[in-house]
Amino acid sequence: MIKKIYISFLFFGILMFPTINYAQNDDLENNEDKFQEFFFEALKQKSIENYDRSIEALLKCLEIDDTVPVLYFELGKNHNLLKNFGAAEDAFKKAVDRDSDNEWFLDELYGFYVSQNDYDKAIKTLEQLVKYHPDYKEDLASIYAKTEKYDAALEILDALDAQFGISVSRDLMRNRIYDITGRKKDQIKNLETRVENNPDNETNYLALIFRYSENNEKDKAFETAKELLKTNPNSQLVHLALYKFYIEDNDAENAIESMQIVVKSNEIKPEAKLKVLTDFVEFVSRNPQYETDLVEATAMVSDTNNSKTLIELGQYYLSKNNKEKALEYFEKALKLESDNFGVLRNVMLLYIDLKKYNLAEEKSRNALDKYPSQPIFYLVNGVSLNELNKPKKAIESLEMGLDYIIDNTKMEADFYNQLIKAYTLLNNTDKTKTFTDKAKQLETPN
Repeated sequence: MIKKIYISFLFFGILMFPTINYAQNDDLENNEDKFQEFFFEALKQKSIENYDRSIEALLKCLEIDDTVPVLYFELGKNHNLLKNFGAAEDAFKKAVDRDSDNEWFLDELYGFYVSQNDYDKAIKTLEQLVKYHPDYKEDLASIYAKTEKYDAALEILDALDAQFGISVSRDLMRNRIYDITGRKKDQIKNLETRVENNPDNETNYLALIFRYSENNEKDKAFETAKELLKTNPNSQLVHLALYKFYIEDNDAENAIESMQIVVKSNEIKPEAKLKVLTDFVEFVSRNPQYETDLVEATAMVSDTNNSKTLIELGQYYLSKNNKEKALEYFEKALKLESDNFGVLRNVMLLYIDLKKYNLAEEKSRNALDKYPSQPIFYLVNGVSLNELNKPKKAIESLEMGLDYIIDNTKMEADFYNQLIKAYTLLNNTDKTKTFTDKAKQLETPN
């Protein structure tokens, strides 16, 4: 529905008042004065939400002259606000009957019917409104779709597209209709016509490629993608489709080239790049001879500000046991998401694995300020302090962390082993034996 900013009906109403013919001039002036007085009172009461009083004033106006359309219009709005829906409809219809070419009256009646979910009457009103503005035609198509008059809706959409060109809102409506009705062939035919009529439009090609792929017409999708590349050799978005087709055809050279274009692109969103990198990783896991190309591709996004991409790269290098490279990406991700618990945990464990004990001790100590009940951070702190030959501080941290372990015998055993190491460093044989026995008890099957 078209939303309008209405000019005050104070002026609009006056302009619409007809001349009232009375036998005596005194009577004429007296009635005109009363009419205007009641009408202004109606507007005033409505403005302060006294809708009943506004209605009373309007009815007094009608007693003087019941031919003025705006009185019924204002009466309908007041009744609607009071949820007197039957009276509101009657008033709006009377306003339209007295001024059938008034767009504002028709629009208000249309909006009323929509609010009441009375789509059949809304359609009849819209059919009167369409001559005023093309937006009403789009509204009519929407109501046709809601009432399952899909052919009528598509006919209007086709006409609007032909007259004004393609629009996002109409395409969304069109695609909903195609999805509901299962008319995939019609959807594809529509896109094929668009490509034929406007071969320089990249968006039409991309939509057609997507629909072919969705309809399991891979060969047509592939051919359309290659046709777009011929028409627009600088297209970057087309490579989001091409790399997959190349991989399926075992065309590694072109697949890698397409993936690298995607990764370097400024037009493609980070989420899409992440998906391509994930596929790239899977491709290289099956074809390890192309790992150098993957390294080059990941280098292209090393400065990305997308934490998901960085975490994915970190996980990949971790799976390849390249801990230095994994740590590099996890640290970058942590700068973007400092409160990401999983990444923080990975970073600290990698510090331990890579013998970066000073960093591990500092990072775990800071982490405990944020997560004072997470035993993993006490363990990392204890391990790093032991390695830095600070057994007393290690014991303090480890014994505190033990209190937070719940149903995790593996972690509990790790704590005991670190306590054994700390007390050994202090030559405390009694404590060493105590925790050795506790560790052995955990290893003994119940």
